[in-house]
Amino acid sequence: MDIKTQPGAMPGNIPENAPQPADFKPVEWARDLLRSVRTAALGTLDRNTGHPVTTLVTVATDFDGAPLIMISNLSSHTANLKADPRASLLLARTGKGDPLAHPRLTVLGRFDRIEDEALRARAKARFVARNPKSALYADFPDFSLWRLDVAAGHLNGGFARAADLPGRDLIIDVGDAEGLIASEAGAIAHMNEDHADAVSVYATVLAGEQPGPWRMTGADPEGFDLAANDRTARVLFPHRVTSGESLHKTLVQMVREARGRAG
Repeated sequence: MDIKTQPGAMPGNIPENAPQPADFKPVEWARDLLRSVRTAALGTLDRNTGHPVTTLVTVATDFDGAPLIMISNLSSHTANLKADPRASLLLARTGKGDPLAHPRLTVLGRFDRIEDEALRARAKARFVARNPKSALYADFPDFSLWRLDVAAGHLNGGFARAADLPGRDLIIDVGDAEGLIASEAGAIAHMNEDHADAVSVYATVLAGEQPGPWRMTGADPEGFDLAANDRTARVLFPHRVTSGESLHKTLVQMVREARGRAG
């Protein structure tokens, strides 16, 4: 069941160890939220009082699903993270009706500033692809990229749909995906520049979205991400993809099957 449109979902707490609905897939839903939501409430510990404080940030994900944020040294949350890196991110779906009826995920862990130049360049490319407006300030000297080392998560998918998740369930192994990581940026640019029609098919047929200026923003072993202005979508691969060659073959196969499905 699509977690974007849960019929009859209601907010509420449920007893620990209560039976979950058969259609509830907490790991799948949580990973989808991690990859799809682009703004989050960042919870840090105030360096002056020790109290929790929340701010709003834009987010992206690394190849393994770890959240990435790009923040300014002038911001209070940056100073808080330098003093104590423990933090949380709340990523929530929005839509019509009761806001508490929509799925949301809280991830907990420690933020580390990305210092390595190669890793920073990779993270920056993924972040800017996901949040194009960040290109305006991504190279400002006071901005830095931080990656969350995820320890745990809590998913609330609506009434009677809640689960605590260990970090290992939210982050995927990319140890065998060096080929994909190396070729991802070029493959994404090629799809957006030369195969916009295929990208549109992925969004409208495979993701079930309405037409729009869809573009591909990233790929990882489990799937790829799409965006059209403020809208996002996630499409899973039929099998694990770990190389550039496999990515190309899989995307070709998927667009053929989608076009056949569309008639």
